[in-house]
Order: sequence, then C-alpha cells, then structure tokens
Amino acid sequence: MNPSLPGLHHVTAITADAQKNIDFYCGVLGLRLVKLTVNFDDPSSYHLYYGDSLGRPGTIMTFFAWPGAKRGRVGPPQVTATGFAVPEGALPFWESRLAEYGVATGPAESRFGEQVLAFADPDGMPLELVATPTPAADKGEAAGGPVPDDVAVRGFHGVTLSEEGYEKTAKLLTEVMGFRADGGEDNRFRYRAGEGGFATVVDLLCVPDARHGTLGAGVVHHVAFRTPDEPQQQAWRATVARLGYNVSPVMDRQYFRSIYFREPGGVLFEIATDPPGFTADETLDELGSKLMLPPQYERHRAELEAVLPPVRLPGWSRKG
Repeated sequence: MNPSLPGLHHVTAITADAQKNIDFYCGVLGLRLVKLTVNFDDPSSYHLYYGDSLGRPGTIMTFFAWPGAKRGRVGPPQVTATGFAVPEGALPFWESRLAEYGVATGPAESRFGEQVLAFADPDGMPLELVATPTPAADKGEAAGGPVPDDVAVRGFHGVTLSEEGYEKTAKLLTEVMGFRADGGEDNRFRYRAGEGGFATVVDLLCVPDARHGTLGAGVVHHVAFRTPDEPQQQAWRATVARLGYNVSPVMDRQYFRSIYFREPGGVLFEIATDPPGFTADETLDELGSKLMLPPQYERHRAELEAVLPPVRLPGWSRKG
C-alpha cells in the first residue's frame, strides 16, 4: 500500500472563552459551527468545531475551550499562523468587515504571488486570509452564514510552522509525508501536498533566535493531516513508528480516527481519517445545533451540562 496525505484535515487551538470564540468564528468569519461537543480527554470542557457547510476535511478549525486559560506565547516550535483561503479580490471586503468588528489587521502583503491579510482572533491567535484562485474541482462550499458566498472563507489555505531549524522537518514532509518543495522567500520555505489547491500548504519559518512559545489560550495545540481511510492510517502509523518516532495508538475521535506524533522540531502532528465525518451522529441540518456527547459520556450528560458554561449558538448554523 502507498498511503496518501492529500493535505490538512484540521487545526486545533485553545480558547479561554467559548462564547467569544463562537461569536468570532461564526459571526465574524462566517464559518459554520459543525459540532458542539466535549474534549474527549477532559469532558468538563467544550470542544468546538467550525468548518464549511458540512465540516469537510481541510475546512475544520477546532478549539479546546478552557475557561480562564492563561494566554500562551506564540513562538517556535508551534503552528504560528493559520491561513484561510478566500477568493481573489476578496481582501478589501475582509479589511472592511474586520474593521467593522474592531479587529485590527496589518496591511495586505504579497507572499509567493498571493495577497495575505494578517489579524488575530479574540485570544490573540495569529490568523491570515489568503486570496487565491479557486480551482473548479476544489471549490468547496461556503458555510452559508452572514458572509456573502462570493467572498466567503472556503477552507484552509495552509499553516505556518515556526522552527529553530527547518531541514529535518522539511525532510519528514518531503521524504515521508509526500509533500513537495515549492520555493522559498527569505527565511520562509513552502511545501505543498498532492497537486496543490486548498488546505495543502505548509510553510516552514526558520527563526533560530525567536523566543520559544508556551501552551495556552491563543496557541495552536496541533495540526492534523488527512488520510482517506483507516487502512491507510494504519500504514502511516507503521511508517512513522519504523522511523523511530513515538506515535500514539489509533484513537477514536467519533468523527475521525487519529494518531499523533511530534515532528523533529517539536510540533504535534496528527494524521486523521476523512470518515466518518460530522454527520455520524447528526443530520446535515442539525450540525452544531446542540451538545453532542460520545457514547462513553452520554450517561453523564446531566452532570456535564451542569458544569459546562451555557453558550449562545448562531441561529444561522441550523439549516432546517
């Protein structure tokens, strides 16, 4: 078997305030809340999932909501910017929209021939909007919320990993994970999965003198890459273990299966399966409309609902 990694599956970060997080990612960025559940390893806290209309792999931004969490420091070795793809010509709309909501942006800059607009979420996590052509076969589907479809976020563009040195991580990406080198600008080196398109870019930023990051609110916890099915995931696990990495057992995350390991620079990588997806326990119309618990916690629903903070959900997420 020659297993594949077509690109990114999801990015998971930390927020100190679930309500502010929902209001920002749904109300400002226009993503759909596709699942309201709990952290499977800490069920007294929410795990929030956002994405396109269906929560397709490559569109999924997730958050562990830890109330009152101390803000982390962004720096190596971490994912230090998460980039969302928007259509070409959309950045003026986004500059205006973000300003309307009091979100400061840097001036749009050119990177690898694409226009990039940088800003931060309410926890201070660095985000980017990248204006990019929309391949006909890779268009994705907008979430259908408050942002017009012709300028809406279509999913991820890619992620930036800040590292003290990039060569060993680059070797893992290209010689093991199937990425290809796609150029460099100053201390930024670009790698692409598959044939390119949305959610396929990993930029390595070589910053040997930067202050190390710390875990906390506003920091990415891990980045996940997608693989089509469980047999291919098992093949990836065998490959990663054979190369000497400490890799987790396969873990059932209800909506995908996961394995985890740290790349040479120290960033936590996950390989997640595409199926079964977020309609495994809700219909398309119901996604994100109520608290969903995995089977092992369903009998504790009353206790969990008593400790989880109440949240106001975006009404437009309910398609029905």
